[in-house]
Amino acid sequence: MDKLIKTVFGLLLRVLLLGVGLVFLAGVLLVTALLLGLWGLRALWARLSGRPVQPLAFTILRRAQWQRFYRPGTAPSTQASDVIDVESRQVDSPDADRLGR
Repeated sequence: MDKLIKTVFGLLLRVLLLGVGLVFLAGVLLVTALLLGLWGLRALWARLSGRPVQPLAFTILRRAQWQRFYRPGTAPSTQASDVIDVESRQVDSPDADRLGR
């Protein structure tokens, strides 16, 4: 009896996951078809108005993404009072460990 219940619930879980996957696939296909249709209408309008047909392209400007977080001139400046004068000294290397490094 216990094995039957596990088998039935396992089968129901698989059917549910298959359904969720099919719904996701249908959504992706619908969005793709919508984008393709909109681009087709745009291309048709460009042909009718005598303009060149532009390809559907997505550009990623990495410089713009970087500049959103880093703006030149906003870095904290170092004042003369922030600099500390230190004397350098030789640091001996540690003894080799068990692996001989």
